[in-house]
Amino acid sequence: MRIEDLYRIFTDYPVISTDSRKVREGAIFFALKGENFNGNAFAQEALGKGCSYSVIDDDSFDKGNRYILVNDVLETLQELARIHRTNLNIPVLAITGSNGKTTTKELTDRVLGRKYKVFATEGNLNNHIGVPLSVLGIAGKTEIAIIEIGANHIGEVEKLCNIARPTHGLVTNIGLAHLEGFGSPGNVLKAKSELYDFLEDTGGVIFYNDKNYQLAEMLDHRKVRIIPYMDDQISGYPYDDIENTLFLNLILRFQNNEYPVRTKLAGNYNFENIMAAARIGVYFDIDPMEIVKAVEAYQPANNRSQIIHTERNTLLLDAYNANPTSMDAAIKDFVESRGRDVTLILGDMLELGTDAEREHEKLIHNLEKMEIENVILVGSVFSRINKNPAYMTFGNVGELIGWLISSPLKNRDILIKGSRKIELEKIINNL
Repeated sequence: MRIEDLYRIFTDYPVISTDSRKVREGAIFFALKGENFNGNAFAQEALGKGCSYSVIDDDSFDKGNRYILVNDVLETLQELARIHRTNLNIPVLAITGSNGKTTTKELTDRVLGRKYKVFATEGNLNNHIGVPLSVLGIAGKTEIAIIEIGANHIGEVEKLCNIARPTHGLVTNIGLAHLEGFGSPGNVLKAKSELYDFLEDTGGVIFYNDKNYQLAEMLDHRKVRIIPYMDDQISGYPYDDIENTLFLNLILRFQNNEYPVRTKLAGNYNFENIMAAARIGVYFDIDPMEIVKAVEAYQPANNRSQIIHTERNTLLLDAYNANPTSMDAAIKDFVESRGRDVTLILGDMLELGTDAEREHEKLIHNLEKMEIENVILVGSVFSRINKNPAYMTFGNVGELIGWLISSPLKNRDILIKGSRKIELEKIINNL
């Protein structure tokens, strides 16, 4: 089937499903393949559960006029998203970077939502499948769209920009993430700059943290409109909370007026995420008081910068993802706010490739220099390289839970930080 004909069907049935277990009535099912599954095998099941059509790329599963046979399901999904994007005459803000993408996206969504009908990427659907699904989810009444873009190899941001075609963009920062795919820190920088390349070529607008020298260097001599977070229209600074609650508090300055903001976010590293959302709000004419209300109302979820008070301890749960840059920032901020008598439960940092052991050794060395005594390490990498007998090490979360049951922690301030696959959130009920 021609992609134009498929798009006409999509306009009648504008819902896409890629999981036969979670279909919606009338949706179009795209039979994507994975390492351990073939979506073609679930096309019939999806139709039986109420899907209008199933898009397949294996003719042996073609069983009638409700099956749409294409050469490649994934490429068809991406091309369909490109066509849909060309029919949307709205600002599209793309957000990428090593850390803080999702939090910045969520904050910006809340800020812009005070005035506009906003579509924002759900969760972290930010890869070669998630971005086209997000673009196809933008409805006709949407006034501004926010698309999160992730990447683990060079060329991926460029490809996703050609699908989402952003008019505005933001790189949160450049850190040591996904080194297994990128190969080197230099390649991480090159990959993130692909968003800048696209916006420069298309006459877009770039928001950036002018306090970040890497981003400033990347933007030097580019012929593109750039808007810093800290300019003559907006600035700000964090301040310590006299109640010692762990939450980030700040002053936002809009021209000559100052506004105190008490957030539900932990960690001063979230300050730049808030400043990005606030500056974007100013650009799109959101009233300063509405920006303040949006930031104060934002409640983090999904294991990101969450403060949890249990019967025995106070937890800072930040275990959705971890890399050397975000781990270092989280530890330093936690220790600065709570002192050295804290407990750190740290999980392996994944996707670091050949740098994995070196980066984990560097982390342990930094903990020793900071004289942090109460450290619990979880994961196979930490188990291999930890040589400090004072730091307890567990191969997996199950082993740690067993120890916590027999040796409960009490009256502690505990940072929980690690990569998602370590599943550190499972220990909460034992703290």
